[in-house]
Amino acid sequence: MAEHKVLLAGTDEHDLTQLAEYRAIGGYRGVEKARAMTPDELIDELQRATLRGRGGAGFPMGRKASLIDRKSAKPKYLVVNADESEPGAFKDREVMARAPHRLIEGCLISAHAIESRDVFIYIRGEYLTEYEILTAAVEQAREAGILGDVQITVHRGAGAYICGEETAMLESLEGKRGQPRPRPPFPPIQGLYMAPTQINNVCTIATVPVILELGAEEFAKTGVPSSPGTAIFSISGNVVRPGNYELDLGTPMRELIYEHAGGVAGGRELKAVVPGGSSVPALTPDQIDVPLDYDSLGAIGTFFGAASLIVVDDRCCMVQLALRSTKFYMHESCGKCTPCRVGTRWMVQILESIENGTATHADLDLLDNIGDNILGKVLCALGEFAVYPVASYLHKWRDEFVAHIEQGGCPFHGSSSLDGILAPSDQHAQTPVGEEALV
Repeated sequence: MAEHKVLLAGTDEHDLTQLAEYRAIGGYRGVEKARAMTPDELIDELQRATLRGRGGAGFPMGRKASLIDRKSAKPKYLVVNADESEPGAFKDREVMARAPHRLIEGCLISAHAIESRDVFIYIRGEYLTEYEILTAAVEQAREAGILGDVQITVHRGAGAYICGEETAMLESLEGKRGQPRPRPPFPPIQGLYMAPTQINNVCTIATVPVILELGAEEFAKTGVPSSPGTAIFSISGNVVRPGNYELDLGTPMRELIYEHAGGVAGGRELKAVVPGGSSVPALTPDQIDVPLDYDSLGAIGTFFGAASLIVVDDRCCMVQLALRSTKFYMHESCGKCTPCRVGTRWMVQILESIENGTATHADLDLLDNIGDNILGKVLCALGEFAVYPVASYLHKWRDEFVAHIEQGGCPFHGSSSLDGILAPSDQHAQTPVGEEALV
C-alpha cells in the first residue's frame, strides 16, 4: 500500500518551509477556524477526534487539554517536546525540516484551546538545521501577523536525553539542571514556572490542523478506532530502504518492513525488531504480524513508543545489543534516583562480564533481579527504559546469553555486526586527556 501523507502532505510538491507555499495548499485556515470557536468547543472537537499522543505514551491529546486549569490566575503555557533523543527516532526531525508551518499552525490552534499566549518549542540541541528552519518559519508567521498575541519561542536543548522527559524538560526551560520532578503535582496543574502547562510531541501538535480541516468525525475514520490518524514510522537498522514512512495507524508491521522498507538487507534472516525506539521490549520474527497501533503492540508485551522500528538481522549478538543499549541509558541517567543511577551501572557490569566470558549462570538471574528492583521504583521512566529491552533480549534469546557463559566468551567470535562499535560511555572513556580533549 502507498503511504498516506497527512503530516508530510505537500512536502514533495512544495517547499513548505516558505509561508506562501504553505498558504497555497490551505495552510493556516485551521487557525482561522479555531479562533472562531470558543476554547471549550475546540477542546471538545479535539476530544472527539481521539488523537493520541505521538510521543510514546499515547495519552489522548484532547483529554490532556481538558485537564488544564484555565481558571487559574497564572499564565497558561503550551510546551512542544521536540527533544527527539530516542535512539532510532527521527520522525519529528523531518516534520520540522519539511513542514515547519504545520507545526506552528498546530501550536496556535492548541494555544487557543487552553487560552495560552506563550508557546515554547524545546528542540534537541543537535538539530541545528531544523532549529534554523523552524525559527525562520516562526519569524515569517510573526511578520505576516499570523501569531496574533501568541509568542512562540524555539528553545535549544543541550544534548541531554533526560530532557525528553516532560518534567525534566520544564526544569531545563526554567534554566535549571534537567532532572525529573516528583509527581503530583502534574504539569496541567503546576508545570512551567508552576503554572498550568500542556506538553505534547511535535507530531501530535502537527496533526491538530488536520483535525480542524477534516473535522473530528472524518479524522476518526482513519487508522483504527482506538488510534485514529496516521503516524510517521522511522525504520532503521538492517533494512534495504531505511527512512520515514507515514502510514495509517494499524498498518501491519510486516508490511512496513517488507513492502515499504524493502525487507531485510543483503538477504539475511530477520532476528529481532525493536518496535518503538531502543527503550521497548523487542519482538521475534514470529511476532511481526501485528498492527502498528498502541493497543495491538501492548497486547503482545511491547510498546508503540516513538514509532521507531530498529530491525536486527541474524549477524547481531544480542548480548552486545543489550550492552550497547544499557550503556546508553547509564550514560544518560541524570543520577537523581538511586535505582536508575546505580542499577544501570550494575546492569552494564554484568553484561560486560557475560560478553567477556567471566560470568556465571547465577549472573543471569542477578540481571533479572536488578531489573525488578528498577521497575516501578524510579522517579521517571529512564531506568525502566534500560530494563525493558534487556529483559526481552534475556528472555527471548536466552540461549545466546547461556552460550557466552558456557563457551567462556562471545559465540560470534568477532563476526557480530555490533562487534567493535563503541557505545557512548566507551567513547567518553577513550577521550584523550590534554589539548585534544577540548576539540
